[in-house]
Amino acid sequence: MKLTRRDLLRMAPAAALPGMQGAPARMPKSHFAVHPFIEANPKAVFLKRTKVRDKKDEAGKLREGLEFARDVFVPADGGVPVSHRVILKPNFTSVRNQRPHEENWGTGTDAQFYEGIIMGLKEVGLRKFHFVEANNFHTWNFRGLVDINERHGVEMNEPERRVRNFQESFEMNWTKVPEPVIYSRIPHYAPVNEPDTWLLDIAKWKSHGMCMTLSVKNLQGLVVKPFVRFCPGWRMVTGAPEFMQPDIHQNVERVVNRFFEDHVRKGYARYDSKADLAPINQEIWAHKTCDHMQAVTTGLAIIEGIYGRDGDGFGVGNDHMTNLVMFSKDKFRLDMIGMYLGGHEPGNVNLFRIAKERGLTDTFNPWEVELYEWVDGKPVRRKLSDFERTPLVTYYLQRDGEPLYHLVNEPFDYDKVKS
Repeated sequence: MKLTRRDLLRMAPAAALPGMQGAPARMPKSHFAVHPFIEANPKAVFLKRTKVRDKKDEAGKLREGLEFARDVFVPADGGVPVSHRVILKPNFTSVRNQRPHEENWGTGTDAQFYEGIIMGLKEVGLRKFHFVEANNFHTWNFRGLVDINERHGVEMNEPERRVRNFQESFEMNWTKVPEPVIYSRIPHYAPVNEPDTWLLDIAKWKSHGMCMTLSVKNLQGLVVKPFVRFCPGWRMVTGAPEFMQPDIHQNVERVVNRFFEDHVRKGYARYDSKADLAPINQEIWAHKTCDHMQAVTTGLAIIEGIYGRDGDGFGVGNDHMTNLVMFSKDKFRLDMIGMYLGGHEPGNVNLFRIAKERGLTDTFNPWEVELYEWVDGKPVRRKLSDFERTPLVTYYLQRDGEPLYHLVNEPFDYDKVKS
């Protein structure tokens, strides 16, 4: 009988897989930790160049995920107990349309890279894994992601809830937002925010209607439907279902409009756009996102960019081999770098400016972010200009006369804002 790759993965330890011979032995301890240099530099962003031949190179992508985990997650005498439950949040978006299936792989985190990370986490002694996602249940296995979860014993949530489930807090956990603008409380699928859990954010480097979906937006999928609907503007705020209204800030219209009018007065880019995802939608999405970032704690955030994706985040767009993985403890700084290297200027994107105004980041200037390249298991200091930019066009706030898919790359005077 011919053995498939799946059979080999079931049977073989990681070190025995093709291309992985001679992997360093890692004796599990009572705890694991993120690499001490990363922990000691929580505002730094790290970039690792990968060596994948093409996006169909499954063995190469699996190897990169495993090597990443071996570089970054280490057995330790202190840190996170290996008895903790690890919550995995990849970008699970998948689509099928008239195009060949592999042309849409870039809509979500690469499946083999994701599996390699799970394998590496198992090497440090972790055994309890939970996958959490609010959206698109029917597409979860288009790229074999459900098969991966089942193969490795990763528990998956049930995304649908009834109104009475919110009243009973059925398999969900509510978190109060310390300084809310829109959501005063946010519900997450269990076991998010429970004791003895640790969250790993594994985003995709891809364009979206909010310019790009990176690590901050990826965590939106932890939020229980319909609270997860951050994008539809006032329709899911003042027009949200009645059972949601008690958890929406009572002064929401006044506060959001005050922010919005101030941004228009300051002349920020694209507030005159007539796009369907209008400037006020972007403003509301950014505030919901900032509310949410106060309600979750992430152990590490990753942007998988073995291949990046332009377009709308779903069926429109193309994949580009980029061979890059970005990671950090600081999600906003990580996303600034991902946005810049995707060809966009972070100062032109509502999220980063609003996050600074609300005290969630101390900068939105990518040139102020401390950068390291991860080379042979070690960090090496780099400059932003040391990395090639890949133009990943988006339909974010299209201007009159501009192509639907474009770069948000107009110059931004960071010094003027600082002063």
